[in-house]
Amino acid sequence: MAEEQTKRKLRKKNARPKRQKASNRVSDATVKRLSKYYRTLQNALSAEKTTISSEEIGRLNGLTAAQVRKDLSFFGAFGRRGLGYSVVDLHRAISRILGLHRTWNVCLVGAGNIGTALVHFKQFAEQGFLIKCVFDSDPQKIGKAVGSLKVHDFSQIKPLIEEENIKIAVVAVPAFVAQKVVDQLVDAGIRAILNFAPISIFVPKGVAVRNENMAIEIEALSYALSSKGQKPRQILTD
Repeated sequence: MAEEQTKRKLRKKNARPKRQKASNRVSDATVKRLSKYYRTLQNALSAEKTTISSEEIGRLNGLTAAQVRKDLSFFGAFGRRGLGYSVVDLHRAISRILGLHRTWNVCLVGAGNIGTALVHFKQFAEQGFLIKCVFDSDPQKIGKAVGSLKVHDFSQIKPLIEEENIKIAVVAVPAFVAQKVVDQLVDAGIRAILNFAPISIFVPKGVAVRNENMAIEIEALSYALSSKGQKPRQILTD
């Protein structure tokens, strides 16, 4: 009898579906929304607000309050029901989550029009991203100044990355050389890349890449204007 009961218990145990472990990975979409919340909180600080609700954060970013609370819940408990969030505390917390509580040394590859504009983009430094080196392979640009920075020969990238403790690289080069440039950056020890070249690049596991393709973004705006009021299947028959 006891043996039969033991067998039944084992069958029940084996029949139970195994619980899936919750993933600790935060999606790219969540990180991007956190950046939006951070800017919303910066504006709230400028307006001398002391508290803010998830409803207000959501409304200012075109999201629901539930989405805001879900995004924040990945990182802990914030605020109190009915009282909202402390603007100062939440701004500080998201700053730490995004790594904005410290500075990051950055190198720029490509001293063309986009690269030059990025060197003069003051918000980089204000957010703690300090461009320390500019590189190019064009002999006519090497040795020249971009802002207060000297353009270095790209062939010298590895020792300078080590010397300046560079952690992030910004790539603003033509599409046909972008992959080669990225390969050399990875070989030099870079593990975070912002790519402005109009092409998708491939990197090994452990290297983070973000693509900033202005052509794709403006094409999305063109689509929004061209397709307004139409169903997808009507566009080509119009």
